[in-house]
Amino acid sequence: MKTFAAAASTLALTLFAGAALAQATPVGVWKSIDDKTKTERAQIRITDSNGVLSGKIEKLLAADAKQDAVCDKCSDDRKGKPIVGMEILRGVRKTDGHDHWDGGTILDAAEGKVYKVRMTPADGGKKLDVRGYVGMPMLGRTQTWIRIE
Repeated sequence: MKTFAAAASTLALTLFAGAALAQATPVGVWKSIDDKTKTERAQIRITDSNGVLSGKIEKLLAADAKQDAVCDKCSDDRKGKPIVGMEILRGVRKTDGHDHWDGGTILDAAEGKVYKVRMTPADGGKKLDVRGYVGMPMLGRTQTWIRIE
């Protein structure tokens, strides 16, 4: 009987640890918060395909947002395309030996500008620090996104 209880406890701890570890990644659905105005901007789904992360806008959350808006200011393949459904994160990978993901880009759809990106889970995976920058990470801005799921 003691062996069964010990095995059940070990299994429960293993499952809990696995779930906690899974939440410490950027994969999931996030609510972006504007770092300047502190208002909700968009709902973004980040997915993983063979270790490469990408993220798409699922919904615009700002009170004045038009769900059918297009990216007029974009200068790449996203120009004139609907913002809802748009891929704003591309080519992001886990950095070996570190707790962040980088190497990819993020699009600021409001400005049409593309930046390098670094993402770092915070608060046990409940938050995601998303840093857009030019050149090196210290030359940029950070938004803290909130996990929805």
